[in-house]
Amino acid sequence: DSFKTQPINLQEGRVDNGSDGDSYLRAAVDKYLEKWCKDNNYDLYEDGLKIYTTIDSKLQKYAEEAVADQMKTLQRRFYNVWGNEDPWEDSEKNKVDYPDRAMKNLPIYSMLTKKFKDSPDSIEAYFNKKKKMKIFTWKGDRDTSFSTLDSIRYYGKILNTGMMTLDPFNGKIKVWVGGIDHKFFKYDHVNQAKRQAGSTFKPFAYLAALEKGMSPCTTFTDKPVRIAYQENGKTEYWEPRNADWSNSYREMSLRWAMAKSVNTVTAQVTEAVGAENVVKWAHECGIDSHLASVPSVSLGPNDVSVFEMVKAYGTFLNDGIKTDPILVEKITDLDDNVLEEFKAKTKRALSEEISWLMLYMFRGGMEEPGGTSQALWEWDLWKKNNQIGGKTGTSSDYVDAWYMGITKDLVTGVWVGCDERTAHFKNGETGEGSRTALPIFAKFMEKVYKDPSTGYTMGPFPKSKVKITVDINCPTPRYEVDTTSTDSMAVDSTQFDVPVTDEQQQGTEQEVQPQKTEDSKPAEAAKQPVKQPANEAPLTKKEERQLKRKQRQEEKEKKKNDQ
Repeated sequence: DSFKTQPINLQEGRVDNGSDGDSYLRAAVDKYLEKWCKDNNYDLYEDGLKIYTTIDSKLQKYAEEAVADQMKTLQRRFYNVWGNEDPWEDSEKNKVDYPDRAMKNLPIYSMLTKKFKDSPDSIEAYFNKKKKMKIFTWKGDRDTSFSTLDSIRYYGKILNTGMMTLDPFNGKIKVWVGGIDHKFFKYDHVNQAKRQAGSTFKPFAYLAALEKGMSPCTTFTDKPVRIAYQENGKTEYWEPRNADWSNSYREMSLRWAMAKSVNTVTAQVTEAVGAENVVKWAHECGIDSHLASVPSVSLGPNDVSVFEMVKAYGTFLNDGIKTDPILVEKITDLDDNVLEEFKAKTKRALSEEISWLMLYMFRGGMEEPGGTSQALWEWDLWKKNNQIGGKTGTSSDYVDAWYMGITKDLVTGVWVGCDERTAHFKNGETGEGSRTALPIFAKFMEKVYKDPSTGYTMGPFPKSKVKITVDINCPTPRYEVDTTSTDSMAVDSTQFDVPVTDEQQQGTEQEVQPQKTEDSKPAEAAKQPVKQPANEAPLTKKEERQLKRKQRQEEKEKKKNDQ
């Protein structure tokens, strides 16, 4: 096959059929084989070893193209958002003098302070002295004259990324993009960098709920929440807010709440199952980093790597079996004698039913009203009844943006952000995961699907191999869509009719539980279940406003005609 893995001949110091992005891969392979070489008394660079990685060269190429395309756009957006203003702020929106702090953290600074302890001007002059250097730009390397402080300021505003794709069925890592340019940014953002997971961590709370006996249809109310906890012997209170700082006061199924990424419901679920159980199940699935068991754990305050998150999400796709990812398939000597072959270690973490239910929950991001994955409709990903599960994530102040995408074959994780944590976007419109990291996944999968030679095709997730013993037919408020309308102001372009799934195919009508309002009488309403037509789609707040505008316009037209 043309896309089979290629050997890395480390003696020659190059990557066959590779690209610049493979420098991250080479460094990762070096680290991956460090212990093996020590245990087997081989020199990785001097003994003529041929290293066969698991990387799919075509997928790697498409990932690097998607990263370059999106990151170039994001960097321009970042500059435009801040203009001449510095982007470094603390959580209270106070400006931070990042260049000064970074300068003082340099080893040379402490040496200079000892040498010129009575002459601070000499230290300042050193860091402001211009010298010729090459700098990274998205138009190619550029020659310029920068001082050390100029360089700190420049690179402190550069957005970076980490991306990994895994085949969880065999543990083979198919894509490894450690950053935007290894020549200028050596730090690997797949396995070295650890950042706040944000809402991509929420699924572990919902997993803990399923493990406790809840179903995707178990409901909680989206309402203000105040959770008491003990800290240093004192009772403290945590009051989580939703991203838009509002509450709908609706009863929401777990599936809908996870799809919409509702903080108040997630906090209640965490309180119901116990923060320690959320941590437990995250570890069971493959998160190895230390996780503080705090009330807010499910909102992703802990630092984790892209590598860990992809590994953990892979457990959901692989029928509940945790697979340790491998980067190297085999090692041979110069004469092609096989010295070692590597197989992924596996361990059952979840039952087949629970893992299937979690995939069903992830699909809610596309199928439930207001699901945070619905920006994916913009790409050519929806032929052959294709299904994609996923979760967006954005940490506080839009510092870290994530997208975790699951197809029937692969799991992909993408992180976007600045290496300096005080640098961030200003708001969700420019900086949340669905607008930063998600497009990288979408562009990547679009390229993969369009190339038949990759062997990856569109299609639905497999049906459950075991009997599903809990309710999955969760009623959700919906309304009829005028499918003849193409006016973008009438119907949100990211909202479509959601096809009835095999799991929900129980006739063309479903009973929907009535929604309590201030004007309705719950007892009477409960006697008259609302029938849901099959061609109905989610009603979002935006669509409600659009519908009202349309109705007002029609009334005006009618009055004109009557006159």
